[in-house]
This record gives sequence, C-alpha cells and structure tokens, in this order.
Amino acid sequence: MNYLILAILASVAVSVFLKLARTYHIQTEQAIFVNYSVAASATYFFLTPDITALTSLNLQSPALPIILALGVLLPSIFIVMAHAVRHAGIIKTDAAQRLALFIPILAALTIFDEALTLQKKIGLGLAFAALFCLITKSSSSKSRGASNAGAVALCLIAVWLGFGIIDVLFKQTAKMGSAFPATLLAAFVLSGAVMLVYLLAKRTAWHATSLASGIILGALNFANIWCYVRAHQAMKDTPTTVFAGMNVGVIALGAIVGAVVFRERISRLNMLGIVLAISAIGCLFYLDKLASMLGFAL
Repeated sequence: MNYLILAILASVAVSVFLKLARTYHIQTEQAIFVNYSVAASATYFFLTPDITALTSLNLQSPALPIILALGVLLPSIFIVMAHAVRHAGIIKTDAAQRLALFIPILAALTIFDEALTLQKKIGLGLAFAALFCLITKSSSSKSRGASNAGAVALCLIAVWLGFGIIDVLFKQTAKMGSAFPATLLAAFVLSGAVMLVYLLAKRTAWHATSLASGIILGALNFANIWCYVRAHQAMKDTPTTVFAGMNVGVIALGAIVGAVVFRERISRLNMLGIVLAISAIGCLFYLDKLASMLGFAL
C-alpha cells in the first residue's frame, strides 16, 4: 500500500510542477526534454532493462513501430498536459488523464473482440458522461472567452485520448514479448531525442533554470512509474485494488490540491464529472463483486 500511496503522490506532484511552471518562469518544453534524460537514466539503473531486447530490433520487428509511436506521443502529450494543467487546472486534467483507463477497454472491445458485458457498458457510459461534464464550462465562463473554452476542451480531450493510446501501445508491446523496462528505456531515449530536435528547430534560447527543473520533473515522472510497478508487485494478488486505487486516488488528491492549494474553481457540472469519473472506475473494478454479493449476474 505504501508504494501505491507514493505513486499517487508522485503523479499529482507532476501536475503541481506543471501548474507552478509559469509562476517560476520555467519553460516547460525544456524541462520536459531534461525529464526524459533523467527518466531514461533512472530506468537503466533501477529497472535494469535487458538491452539485448533493443539491439535485436530491426525494420521487420513488430515492436519497432510501437516504440516509435511512443517516442513521439510521450513528449507530445506531455506538452499538451502542461497546457491543460495551466489553463484547465489540476482537477480537470488529472481526471481526464485517469479516465484514459477506458481507452484500452474500448480497444479491447473493438480491436481485440473482447465481450462487452453490462458492467463494461455501465462503466463506459459513466466515463463518457464524466468526460462531457469535465470539458463543459458554465455559460458565464463561455461568455468570458468562448475560443479559450474550446481550446481548453480540446486539450482535455487530447490528454484523455493521448494517455489512453499510450496505454494501449504499452500493452501491445508487452504482449509481443518485449520487456517493459527495455521498452520504457527506448521510449524515454527516443522521446528525449524528439524533444531535442523540436527545441533546436524552434531555435530555443536555453534557460538554465528550466533545464535544471527538468531534473525534478524527471525524478517525479520516474518515481510515479517505479512506485506503480512496485505496487503491482507488492499487491500481485489484488491487481484491481492497485488499478482502482491509483486512478481514484489521483482524481481525489488532484481535486483536493487544485481546490485547496491553487483555489481552482469548478462548476457543479464539473464536480459531477469528478464524481462520475470515480464512479466509472469503481464500477469497472467492483460492480461485478457487488452484484455477486447481491445474487445478480452481469
């Protein structure tokens, strides 16, 4: 349980970092670049990946296009997430990120022909309702800036879609037999290279504080992943507890930090979205057990 709590804290801490970036004049793109160097180094030393799994890759390898996709998507979505946290706030961004859990479920149902049970139908319905409530602004907010409201909604949808697709790619890579640490290392290295090319193409004026802050971001990013993996190892007999605990914990803690620390204001509809998000995740993992206790079959 300690690892799960640490993973939740690290995940929300990443959002807090991105929220504070503008206040401390941190250029997030440069911090994200350094973040991948730190995360790759930590992955190499702490997760001890099997490097031979990477050296054996070739153009015909089915894992290669997935790793390439991760290398582009990881930094891209990180940048979008930074914009979402800055303009939509921690509460909505963390909820949208955790609702990405349902993208792999949709993929399983549509691509891998998994059966659509009543439990999954209810969970997916709640998830889409939650996303709608999260991205919908009140009429007063819309009147203050309709174009900005649209951009914020697009950022939240991109966070939801992006993290969900990344999850599907990781699951597919693992399914092909590639070791998770080796895949993670390759993705981090490639992501760092993509960010470097992007920054050089922009003729970025390098900022020492932003680069140094990337060490903190990288440490938090890796800590989130490492503690989450260790939580699964420590609680291997109850994986649903880890899945549900992580997602609900991040949404709940993100809501508390956003509201109390940063005074983020959300409408009643947005708050309903938070409740629906937690309900959707709880439904996915525990509705069948509740139905079984009551003598129903889903």
